[in-house]
Amino acid sequence: MAISYRPMRAKDLAECVSIVATHPLIGPRYADAIKNLRSVWGDLLGREAFRAVVFEDSRRSRANIIGVGVSAFVSDEFLASIKKTLSSWIGPKLTRCVAHGELPLLTDRAVREANANGGLNLVTWEGAICKDYWQCAEVHATVISAFVEQHRGFFLKEVLGQPSTREGLDTTLRSGTQMLSKDGRYVDPSDSFNEVALPICVGLTREVARSRPGAWLASLFLYQAPLCGFRASEQRLLLAALRGGTDQELADYLGISLSAVKKTWLSIYSRASTHLPSLLLSAAATQEDGERGREKKYHLLAYLRNHPEELRPACM
Repeated sequence: MAISYRPMRAKDLAECVSIVATHPLIGPRYADAIKNLRSVWGDLLGREAFRAVVFEDSRRSRANIIGVGVSAFVSDEFLASIKKTLSSWIGPKLTRCVAHGELPLLTDRAVREANANGGLNLVTWEGAICKDYWQCAEVHATVISAFVEQHRGFFLKEVLGQPSTREGLDTTLRSGTQMLSKDGRYVDPSDSFNEVALPICVGLTREVARSRPGAWLASLFLYQAPLCGFRASEQRLLLAALRGGTDQELADYLGISLSAVKKTWLSIYSRASTHLPSLLLSAAATQEDGERGREKKYHLLAYLRNHPEELRPACM
């Protein structure tokens, strides 16, 4: 089996919503809100606060979408409303709010500002996998990898989610989260809990994460400020390049010209040489131009894999 993930695209929306709608546990929670989910997600694609991926099984000639994972950076007020009632499913509530013109998600500017000062509130909007893959260990491992990749490098303040099943709850708690009590505190789970009949909120704050250094979810709260200050267009190219591909393939993927890709690389190298001079000097000056360019790209991308904060929106 070959399970992978990639960013959600507009052409994926119908299939993704269908997976949510037909899920025996998740679908009924949306009720009439399910009819708005496609348009809501479509309107939010490309927003900094909207993080969405699809999971695919690529064993066949055409990769088959088997699941969807969506999260969002939300306002303090929306997070407080979820924690206050503990009776609303986050995904349907977000869908209704956005469909009615409310703005629980942060604007691009607000994401940049919060990511530089104070921190971000992250909630899981939805995670739905096709029934045939519920018991697949590779799928669950890929879901965790995707969640880490999507959110590592942000300045997180609090993470909140709602598992759909007892198995999902157990997995989430093993990641280092705690259950949210009625008085708004994160506490260790009760041994008497048996079923996920009502929304069960689990999460973690930056303060609690510091006391749980061995938990993988706590590692998402490790943060250091970016050094380079890459522009949004440069970040988009670098994020795409981390997934591989030639410059022409990157141009096709991003919908820009090959000359624009090459111009952006020049800007990226100029910025990196200013803020990370020793990194690019490792590309030997005696090499041919083409080989030296490949070497610079290799060193830069290797650095960014360990420093995702360089690819996150922030006020510099």
